Amino acid sequence: MSKEENKVPRDNSPSYLKYIGLSFQMIAVIGLGTWLGWEIQQKSQMNFPVWLLTFCFLSIAVSFYQLFISLKNDEKEQQKNKKP
Repeated sequence: MSKEENKVPRDNSPSYLKYIGLSFQMIAVIGLGTWLGWEIQQKSQMNFPVWLLTFCFLSIAVSFYQLFISLKNDEKEQQKNKKP
């Protein structure tokens, strides 16, 4: 094997690109949950927007959970890369 085959591929992209992607992912999840709650609310024709609020808050919780998992995995990866 040559020396180039033993090298670990490095990610040359700036670290902020990962977080920009996470922000768009959060926007998409929250938007989709809110839209779904809006559609269900329109079909149920209830006076109080129970479905809209439920799906909105649920999608916010899901997006923060995804953010937490992603940041935890990044921390593990950084600790793994720091070890000699």
